[in-house]
Amino acid sequence: MSNWKLPFFITRHFLYALVLGGIAGIGFMIFLIEFDHLTSTEAFCTSCHSMELAAETYRKSSHYNPISGVRASCGDCHVSEGVFAATWDHFMGSKDLFSQLFGPDYDDPVINALHLPDAAFSARKWFEDRGSATCLRCHVLTAIQGNRPETNAIHVEETEGKSCINCHINLVHRKVPDQETFKRAQWNQMIETEFGLEPGTADRILSEE
Repeated sequence: MSNWKLPFFITRHFLYALVLGGIAGIGFMIFLIEFDHLTSTEAFCTSCHSMELAAETYRKSSHYNPISGVRASCGDCHVSEGVFAATWDHFMGSKDLFSQLFGPDYDDPVINALHLPDAAFSARKWFEDRGSATCLRCHVLTAIQGNRPETNAIHVEETEGKSCINCHINLVHRKVPDQETFKRAQWNQMIETEFGLEPGTADRILSEE
């Protein structure tokens, strides 16, 4: 008969700790999944007034009112897939909360609009760095037909080295020019005209922050 025995360190207390640790681990994973789900919803994202301003154009877009009836929420576009990647995105996004609390008054529509280009450029860089992975959750290149006969061929044959964001901008939120062609002076003048401000007001607001 075999005299095989459990290793000396596997004691009753060790087994208790192993079971409790497993239960705690499962509980932690469930917490992360629920946390990521909650913090990816439109209701959560627009709980800040500054984000409600961003949502106004979103609710007029085809992503909110699609022909298919499949609505893309904030998290579908702006949060990576996978519980750990999503948690990391939320953690990194905490810098926006810090800016909301201690930075300029983004709840002010004028200040919000003046800072919108920087937010747009940052978001586009995020998409580009990830190969527009969140777009590809819903959009399949080989299935894109469009209204033009060559639409499918363009997406299948001419997208090497590119991702969705390289061609498709301004689909959901307020239109902001491409970063390479963006002119701060013209943008400031447009915001001043839109809100009925005196010329130079935008420059003054930005310089005082």
